[in-house]
Amino acid sequence: MAVRRLPDTIVDRIAAGEVIERPASVVKELVENAIDAGAMRIDVVVEGGGRRLIRVDDDGAGMAPGDLTLAVERHATSKLPEGDLVDIRTLGFRGEALPSIGSVARLTITSRSAFDDHASRIVVDAGVREGPMPAARSQGTRVEVSELFHATPARLRFLKSEPAENQAVTDVVRRLALAHPEVGFSLTVGERNTLSVAGAGAMIGEAQAQADRIADVLGDEFRDNGIPLDNERGGARLTGLAGHPNWHRANARHLYLFVNGRPVKDRSLLGAVRAGYGDAMTHGRWPACALFLTLDPHEVDVNVHPAKAEVRFRDAGLVRGLIVSGLRTALAGTGPKPSAAMAEATLSRFRGGAPAYASAGPSAYAVSNAVAARGFSEPAVVFEAFAAPSADARATIVQDETVPDVHLSQDFPLGAARAQLHETFIVAQTGDGIVIVDQHAAHERLVYERLKTAIETHGVARQALLIPEVVDLDPADAERLADKTHELAELGLVLEPFGPGAVAVNETPAMLGDFDVKGLVRDLADDIAEAGTSTRLLDRLEAIASTMACHGSVRAGRRLNGQEMNALLREMEATPNSGQCNHGRPTFVELKLADIERLFGRR
Repeated sequence: MAVRRLPDTIVDRIAAGEVIERPASVVKELVENAIDAGAMRIDVVVEGGGRRLIRVDDDGAGMAPGDLTLAVERHATSKLPEGDLVDIRTLGFRGEALPSIGSVARLTITSRSAFDDHASRIVVDAGVREGPMPAARSQGTRVEVSELFHATPARLRFLKSEPAENQAVTDVVRRLALAHPEVGFSLTVGERNTLSVAGAGAMIGEAQAQADRIADVLGDEFRDNGIPLDNERGGARLTGLAGHPNWHRANARHLYLFVNGRPVKDRSLLGAVRAGYGDAMTHGRWPACALFLTLDPHEVDVNVHPAKAEVRFRDAGLVRGLIVSGLRTALAGTGPKPSAAMAEATLSRFRGGAPAYASAGPSAYAVSNAVAARGFSEPAVVFEAFAAPSADARATIVQDETVPDVHLSQDFPLGAARAQLHETFIVAQTGDGIVIVDQHAAHERLVYERLKTAIETHGVARQALLIPEVVDLDPADAERLADKTHELAELGLVLEPFGPGAVAVNETPAMLGDFDVKGLVRDLADDIAEAGTSTRLLDRLEAIASTMACHGSVRAGRRLNGQEMNALLREMEATPNSGQCNHGRPTFVELKLADIERLFGRR
């Protein structure tokens, strides 16, 4: 068959297949164009899940009639002022998505610049253009997309239900609103306004504007359970809110990542976030975060994905290190900060239980009847028999002269130990509530952090192999490992090149004992090939340290005196991540006095 050139309409539809996957893709492209046009207010309307209508109205710079004509041409754009595909400082290319949208739907653009006497309108229906023609509107641009995919009806079968498409549109607008707090947004889905936020004023600082927008879009709970972070390394900066480790989710849907103002869903960044939480997060759970990464556009390639959902960094190790260290610093710097959600969950369990007078069950009524039957002379005896604590349940009351006055001191967030219950839980009084501590979980974290500090300070003890272990690798993998010999040696793994395509392992970390050396080295080589770095060996060392800490900590069932309990509280206050044990479970729960009073109807 002879080679032929495809018609422009077919070319545009092929391009649309890469960029326009669903209605949410259209919304993303149009809203990004509005942001790039300098809009301070963007209104989005969606009907029929986006199939029937998508309208995006902005107050940006607008377009003259000539620009409007070019905007629907392929490979025409108002962006890339220097024509440099490496130096991308905008979210998209105005001429990239519009012709693709116009090739599969009915596209109407009405726009007016500050230099025009009137607005202009152009219509593109399944690739057929009409206009521009005079129209009426103020400065800015309105883009309407109707009958989406009517030119390619087969695509309609791949769309999900209307509620699912509406949810995808909502997620796109929310993410863009998070990334640009200076812009006001509104989203109307059908007859319901689902989002309305005003742009941050010029007098509000960046951090405050970011936190306010997070609260406006994701709710006050997100902000209340978030830990602020602001870290820089090698010209890259990481800001935002990291969710408290005890406030976690079943999947990564609540993980919001942004690179230079662009929402992304990048696997390498997700992996860095998980590594940043490490052992502070319960296994199998995901944090809720809103993290904003800013770096030189030359250091990031946003063109590796048609929809720009994924990115590639020139120095992936630098970015990963910034995220991991930034999160660990933020989580460690808070001390034993309780999760607002954890306290609320605890109170909900109290509220959800039966009232105290009913929870005793039939036996309580039986005792009551027995008292009534015996007359007024014996109730005290019966009550004493019913209510007296058993030997195992009796609280150990703290008698400690060093207990701080929690009403006067603000230096003790975990307060003063007042009792030990069931030789497992420490009850402490704070200035405005109580704290209940799981002594084993808390001490497990303390021992674990001491072991990690010892590893960082004194290095990892090594064991020399009687016969070096030779590992055959791809020559490129062997070379990458050889470049990392110094870093690996700091973690106790000493290796050296052994001819082309092989390395010889001479020493291994003593903590690992007898293990599969070749398997570990190959895994390290795979990690370095993919991400430029590997934390696999460090993760294994920390896992061993965690197990050692678990077996070396104070066990449940051990009775502690007042000084021991208060010493545990003070060390928790000075230890990073002490709010979670090595497995990510909470080590303590805090209840405010006001909440306790509400439980008893005192407020």
